Amino acid sequence: MWKNWRNSGVLLHPTSLPGPYGLGEIGPEAYRFADVLNEMGQGLWQMLPLGPTSYGDSPYQSPSTFAGNHLLISLDLLVKDGLLSPDKPAKLPEFPLTHVDYGWVIPERMQILRSVCRTFSRKASEAVQKRFNRFCRHNAYWLDDYALFMAIKEAHGNGPFVEWPTELIRREETALAKARTKYKTPIRDVKIMQFLFHDQWERLRKYCAEKGVQIVGDIPIFVAHDSADVWAHPELFYVDEDTGRLQVQAGVPPDYFSATGQLWGNPLYRWEAHQSTGYAWWMQRLRKVFEMVDIVRIDHFRGFEAYWEVPADAENAINGQWVKGPNHHLFTVLRDQMGTLPIIAEDLGVITPEVERLRDDFELPGMNILQFAFGNDEKAEAFRPHNYKPNSVAYTGTHDNDTTVGWFNSQPGPNSTRSANDIARERATVLDYLRTSGDQIEWDMISLASRSQANTAIAPLQDIMGLGSEARMNTPGKPDGNWQWRFSWDMLPEEKRTRLRAISTASDRIR
Repeated sequence: MWKNWRNSGVLLHPTSLPGPYGLGEIGPEAYRFADVLNEMGQGLWQMLPLGPTSYGDSPYQSPSTFAGNHLLISLDLLVKDGLLSPDKPAKLPEFPLTHVDYGWVIPERMQILRSVCRTFSRKASEAVQKRFNRFCRHNAYWLDDYALFMAIKEAHGNGPFVEWPTELIRREETALAKARTKYKTPIRDVKIMQFLFHDQWERLRKYCAEKGVQIVGDIPIFVAHDSADVWAHPELFYVDEDTGRLQVQAGVPPDYFSATGQLWGNPLYRWEAHQSTGYAWWMQRLRKVFEMVDIVRIDHFRGFEAYWEVPADAENAINGQWVKGPNHHLFTVLRDQMGTLPIIAEDLGVITPEVERLRDDFELPGMNILQFAFGNDEKAEAFRPHNYKPNSVAYTGTHDNDTTVGWFNSQPGPNSTRSANDIARERATVLDYLRTSGDQIEWDMISLASRSQANTAIAPLQDIMGLGSEARMNTPGKPDGNWQWRFSWDMLPEEKRTRLRAISTASDRIR
């Protein structure tokens, strides 16, 4: 199994891939990246959640935990497949190449995708249409609700479902039947776009496998409040079944990233309701994600043991309380039904012996973040590489961290919980531990992760490129300007590719 041998990989979300159409796609540039991973000796391509995005463009706040992000559909592959005229992409504006301007890109791409939907019945071959119908049948358990949800949402100005007419919030059958008829075309459009995404995704995943690259996916433990999941199954969440409004919400207490904690706004699970169904919804969720990826990282794993419950009307996450989760029972049922679970447990934050026991009893690798290893608190020692367990994953940083170069050169400010003195002491500790000048701190840290006992070592592509804070993917607690970074191939010259392969070879991570 993957976690029992030494391997390494790169963290890069598809939106960050190069290309002329405003954001990265799962087309030619994704295939090229798989080639480059193989060239660099990397066996893992880790991504962020692949679902459609909503408010704030965050992949961790999706209108469906089952759907794919239709914005990632490759326009070039649509042209190649005969579903899109070549002149349509050619007429797109000259979008920025260094970042994603979602407000500009989304309407332009949606216009093209809707045009593909309008001509799908005419342009798609009989074989493709049969595959589409088969896809709809196979995925009806989530696709029907999601397509209806998105069609109604669009008809109501894309506002949250809690602002819809009461009969639609409550899913009264007469109202739903009327909506299915009234919004027949947009419902079909959603289904076609989902088919196109999944069809292209299956081809990319197959190509990655041929190149010896496994895909590491990601799902947040909680789902977005304004989602088809909550609307279709309110009985599974702490929401008012008549209004859909939150009764309590998820968050985390004050931590490394925020002195007031993080207020997430996600609904919390009614775990007793999930247990009464044999965790059927969770079974469906994980089976779906494993149709798309080889390994999955579950964000905020500690929430299965206990989660931070915050009042629905709270202004910050300080005044919450820990509430027990399903713990071992959920994972016992999942393992009995699904067998071995290729899961990475995101075990960061406030971690207790009970959380560690849950992780270890199911032999799930946890996460070690090198940027946390040199701080001035008692937790830092646990993140030192000489303390890593073999069954774990070593990261230089994650999507929530600054880049390694940005972190090393950081200054105190609104996006940091560290003082100038904290930063200076941390930097001195790093230099002493690594016995380095820090001139190439990114390679020092990549080498350190790779040489560690952790069976898996992963670095964000930004670190391999040696980029600074301008390439940061996300700053927790920052309401906008996240998830936008993109790279260009000149940032990854031959010498960097060769150097990464050499590091992985020297640390016995290439198969």
